[in-house]
Amino acid sequence: MPKVESLCTMTNFCAHITPTVRENASTKTPITTNPPASAYIHLPFCRKRCHYCDFPIVALGSSSSQTDDDPRIQHYVELLCREINATKSEFQTNQPLETVFFGGGTPSLVPPRLVSLILDVLRSKFGLAKDAEISIEMDPGTFDAKKMEDLMKLDVNRVSLGVQAFQEELLKACGRAHGVDEVYEAIEIIKSCGPKNWSMDLISSLPHQTASMWEESLRLTIEAQPTHVSVYDLQVEEDTKFGILYKPGEFPLPSDTDSAGFYRMASRALAEGGYSHYEISSYCKSSFECKHNSTYWKNNPFYGFGLGAASYLGGLRFSRPRKLKEYTNYVQNLEKGLLDCRGNNDVDVKDMAMDVVMLSLRTSSGLDLQSFGKVYDGRLVHELCRAYQPYIKSGHVVCLDEQRRALTVDECNGLLLRKEDNFTRLRHIRLSDPDGFLLSNELISLAFRVLSP
Repeated sequence: MPKVESLCTMTNFCAHITPTVRENASTKTPITTNPPASAYIHLPFCRKRCHYCDFPIVALGSSSSQTDDDPRIQHYVELLCREINATKSEFQTNQPLETVFFGGGTPSLVPPRLVSLILDVLRSKFGLAKDAEISIEMDPGTFDAKKMEDLMKLDVNRVSLGVQAFQEELLKACGRAHGVDEVYEAIEIIKSCGPKNWSMDLISSLPHQTASMWEESLRLTIEAQPTHVSVYDLQVEEDTKFGILYKPGEFPLPSDTDSAGFYRMASRALAEGGYSHYEISSYCKSSFECKHNSTYWKNNPFYGFGLGAASYLGGLRFSRPRKLKEYTNYVQNLEKGLLDCRGNNDVDVKDMAMDVVMLSLRTSSGLDLQSFGKVYDGRLVHELCRAYQPYIKSGHVVCLDEQRRALTVDECNGLLLRKEDNFTRLRHIRLSDPDGFLLSNELISLAFRVLSP
């Protein structure tokens, strides 16, 4: 099942360690990458830690909604800006950033004047494209109309609202700092004076969550008409309060069957509501895909700054320390020139191939077999497709031609027998929605076994 995951700490991307080249490389190859056009900024402050959260955060206290003069935030932002300024580039000229994403934590606790400071440093260091997508995560109860308007003046043009549920009992069970009334207030503020482009986050498979509760949350989300919806299935992490209290699949958590039902329900309801399921956990109205997140799915390079944030530079994926003291030391060493986080442009081909497959199969576009075969190995494409034949037959994997027309099982089998085809007709494979996406872990693991036996 898709899981709740932060883009600053996705375990699929990187280990939670200080910068280091992958040690399991077997077949090295030099690569050439374009300058990153995206930056993730981690703002770790929260009123309190939610019961499911294992992200790197700094809890300010449950009553901390007025944070304009909090010295902890001021100090952290200054440290963050020092990191940005100390970051070396392997490129002679930087490409202006086309996306900036403020994630957390609860970035809406950070005063707009400090958000402005960060944007100024990014603009000075890398440049910002005129039409850059600038997103910020916001929680109900942490902003008012004035703060929203102040952020809009800074060219913030996309908001991600962390609703998670529309039931008071579920919000309390999760340890959320907001209630349902604050959810409606936040929605009204965004719709009255916020950006047109805004997203809503929901979590399924919460403790004591029922199908009727989930159906209600989906219905109320669709009625609010965000341009984007992210739906995450709860992942119970070991070192969280949920990890102490519950075991996955056991009451009061929904069973695996119920969780799969929630996923199917979301896929169906949001499709009927006019949303396109363009990524395993993401739905959007036409032309409102999250440009920043698409950077990840397309396997493009990106900067990451702040506590626990991950980067992908020069073929190297790495993350910063998750503890504030260690992060402070990291920035100091970066300023002294003791760290080089640019990568060495010498990476393992199999690692790269597995990244491309994993990320592509998360999306509705799927994997471009022809392009993959040209960059890596056409033989691997044939082996991968043959391994997927039972899933093609069962409908979990869909084959598409060059016009993105779905091919029949017989057509796919016939094309796979023609090794000289070079995948000009059998051009793409993707996972079906929702059943293929529900098997994504199994199908991606199978691909890994083919690519790295």
